[in-house]
Amino acid sequence: MTDFPPGQGRKDALLIATGTYDDGTLGRLRSPAQDCAGLEAVLADPRIGGFRTQRIEDAPAHRTMRAIESFFRDRGRDDLLLLHLSCHGIKDEDGRLHFAARDTDRDLPASTAVPAAFLRERMERCRARTVVLLLDCCYSGAFLPGAKGDDRIPVRDELGGHGRAVLTATSRTEYAWEGEHIESTVPQPSLFTGALIEGLRTGAADLNGDGRITVTEWYDYVYESLHRAGARQRPRMWAELEYQVTIARAVPGSGLGPGAGEPGGPDPAEAGIDTGARREEDTYPRPRRQRGRDTVLPVEFELRETALGTIKEIAIDTKAVCPGCSGSGAARGSEPEECGGCGGCGERRETSSGHRGDISVWVVCAACRGHGTVLPETCPECRGDGRVESGRTLEFLVPAGIEHGTRMQLTGEGEAGPGGGPAGDLYVEIVQLPHSTFERIGDDLHCILTLPHAASETETTVTLDTLDGEKTIRVPAGVRDGQTLRLANRGTRHLTEDGRGHILVHIELKD
Repeated sequence: MTDFPPGQGRKDALLIATGTYDDGTLGRLRSPAQDCAGLEAVLADPRIGGFRTQRIEDAPAHRTMRAIESFFRDRGRDDLLLLHLSCHGIKDEDGRLHFAARDTDRDLPASTAVPAAFLRERMERCRARTVVLLLDCCYSGAFLPGAKGDDRIPVRDELGGHGRAVLTATSRTEYAWEGEHIESTVPQPSLFTGALIEGLRTGAADLNGDGRITVTEWYDYVYESLHRAGARQRPRMWAELEYQVTIARAVPGSGLGPGAGEPGGPDPAEAGIDTGARREEDTYPRPRRQRGRDTVLPVEFELRETALGTIKEIAIDTKAVCPGCSGSGAARGSEPEECGGCGGCGERRETSSGHRGDISVWVVCAACRGHGTVLPETCPECRGDGRVESGRTLEFLVPAGIEHGTRMQLTGEGEAGPGGGPAGDLYVEIVQLPHSTFERIGDDLHCILTLPHAASETETTVTLDTLDGEKTIRVPAGVRDGQTLRLANRGTRHLTEDGRGHILVHIELKD
């Protein structure tokens, strides 16, 4: 596989975010705007992506389609184009994919949403030989109303093709659980886009250390990041490329990508990186006492539990403060000592010879791993980490009306931090199990009642097992096939206000 020739074409990115919808059945998404803002920052950075960027937020379908068509028009052969879509994914009755816009009517996707077929046609007609498409929609799980996507959509058939790379992921609405009420947290990028951003921002997606981040490295980094975070989502990638596509330069916190300044590595001067001094954002020496990582834990719930609320008890395996050293990592009677390799700085200069002369760079001290101190004797129980594996039981309140895919933030319930640092947060992801009778759409519960045609001639009553026990439904004479009967205030409780949704019974007449 050959490399994509640098400098011969333009690099442009179009970032489309839709989090607010006029259609009430399309739940509001908080992450898309933050997704696009964060991704734009690293793509537009001349040291990293060097893309010219355009961002569109909460636009109606016609404006979104116009922006997409304009983006792919009048392109040169060697242009590199990147399109990022963060929104609800929906499908029509034939299973065809559409991307929801602000004014999308879920029942009329062909005329009010952005069809994937339209996007594919624009890509096929575009002269640019390289197009990278990022879909921050839900493709890893079965489709549920209000979820961000549909797993049954054939993404490769819809959008794959020669000269393209398509990356997809799951993203969900998040809330924070605070005391006895639920509040939206500060908007954060979705896990998928957040990992995309972090891989470019830190340079960590440069997996082979050659100073460049290719689209396949980018995907591999994101996949592994989500896997380590315990996320249920599994990003997917389809690529039909005859050459390596370099998305960005690797620019980690030290100011240089992996391998920079080493024999055979990339030339920092060519990358436009200043190697003469420390960068202001460097944070060495790093303290041994650090905050623990956040943890995402999917937990399954029955419909009754999410609709009416419950108290849940779960068993979790996590890292707790080591009892032998109280988190310090040092053996009893010993204390951390200043590192002799770096004099306590956590980093040191190294000089190597390149084809443009000697290059001096700052590197993390290998002896102390950037901490500036070393442990003369480590704790035998935790081997210097300050933490040990531990299991415990946690009980928490699940508010009535919470939706599938919601994440509840339990502050300080994640893993303990290294060196005795504060614990991270635990995010409980709500997984609502399918119900044998009802389908939940928003706060309403839908079910199908099948009756013989003869039953429609006279008034009749039927018994329905609801969340509140058995209820009698009166079916009037002359009821029609497809008619809907309503049991008011018997659905899911509203999450942020008083009252409940309804039970909607859809009549199906059969011979």
